Amino acid sequence: MLKVAVPMAVLLILVLCKKIPLIGGKINAALVITGALTLLLAGIYSPETWIAAWFDGLNRLAWIIALSISGSLFAEISMRLGTIDTIIGAMTAKFGRHPRILIVSILLALTIAGSLLGDAIAASTVIGMLTIGILVSMNLSYEKISAIIVMGACVGSIMPPMTQALALASSLVGTEPDPVINIGYVTVSIIFVVVAIYCAFFLIHKDNVPGANDTVVLKFTDQAAGQILRHNWKSLIPLMFLIAVVLLRTVPIPYLSFDLGPTLLKNLSYTSADGVTTSLYDLLAGTTVLNGLTNGIVLSILCAIGVSFFFPAVHKNAGNIVRESFSKVKMTVVLQICCAFMLGSFYVAGSVDAVSEFAQSLDSNVLKIGGAVAMILIGMLTGSQSTSQNVVFSFFGPALVAFGVDATHAAVAGAHLASAGQGLPPADLTTFVVVGIVASQFGKKVDPLKSMFYSMPMCICMAIIGMVFLYV
Repeated sequence: MLKVAVPMAVLLILVLCKKIPLIGGKINAALVITGALTLLLAGIYSPETWIAAWFDGLNRLAWIIALSISGSLFAEISMRLGTIDTIIGAMTAKFGRHPRILIVSILLALTIAGSLLGDAIAASTVIGMLTIGILVSMNLSYEKISAIIVMGACVGSIMPPMTQALALASSLVGTEPDPVINIGYVTVSIIFVVVAIYCAFFLIHKDNVPGANDTVVLKFTDQAAGQILRHNWKSLIPLMFLIAVVLLRTVPIPYLSFDLGPTLLKNLSYTSADGVTTSLYDLLAGTTVLNGLTNGIVLSILCAIGVSFFFPAVHKNAGNIVRESFSKVKMTVVLQICCAFMLGSFYVAGSVDAVSEFAQSLDSNVLKIGGAVAMILIGMLTGSQSTSQNVVFSFFGPALVAFGVDATHAAVAGAHLASAGQGLPPADLTTFVVVGIVASQFGKKVDPLKSMFYSMPMCICMAIIGMVFLYV
């Protein structure tokens, strides 16, 4: 476990100790150094292996990088069309005098988005971008803004009925998902209430009203919410289209449900010189890094971007929109590329396997606590509850059942413990992505570690619920 603990400690020191010459407080450098140290501690010195580790990490994060780029482009288009102004204007008109209610409304929107998209990073990127402006106008710190977005999206990623976390946990312990999901309605509601109270009373103050920061110009301040929506509904068409596409791919509707993006790519094919026909989807899916473009969420966003090009404001300014969106997402992508090296190093050096073996080596008396810690740690390192479940809960879950834990309770515990890792310092991938987005949107430096500490109450709440179900 030293090859896991030492690099994590170094990462923490480099991020916290800003007085260290040249690299102190620089998250990109800290990520690269952490990855390099992980490889060195594992006795891996070959440059070819280091490059392979980097490409492995890039391949694992390919869909996130594609999501960041497509999300930034969609956000820029939404700004040009006035979508963001319409949403911010309507929310300000409705709740502007009650900042705490406004924050709860934003958290609820992020939670619903997380449930529909099925992923915290996706919800943070797509819907989080639409809420950054109003949060900045409330004069909140950028770290608090990042934490609010991360917490709302992470709670949504486990929220039933469209909850990959609970469904996957159920399958790994071989139990029916319906009872697990029914319990999830209660537990996730509790988590949302805790997060809402925490944000409303500890992150927000009564003077954090929209417009408190005069550097952000809010439109439609003299109109009611209904007027704003009636006059500007056309600006919401691409967003509504995106929501419809996501619903069709996630909600089983007889004769209607289908995944638009992959369907379109699978119908675009070419025939090579030797007569082999290959679809564009299969070509991209089989190509390293480019396979990120085949992610269902990414393709849904690209479809919505395609619809937006029917608007003159978009197709007449396409070049400028692309340049602006890329300039804003550049910092985010660079951070993700550095994070990819660290993540790839974890896998090549066997750090993930080390955590897995650590959990397997425990006896029955410490299995629950050790397995829970292992799941949270993997969730933190990878920013993914599904990875945590596949790596650890695939054996931890059946072991719990073998030791007498009810299978339904084990599944509930596994889903919550895996999700608890998303948001924890010092290496939470979800926060790194959101911090990069916030920083790029406003050209400000944002401390990711401070943001992670702000989001810890959500993670602690998830972990507590998970531990409770291990012992009931």
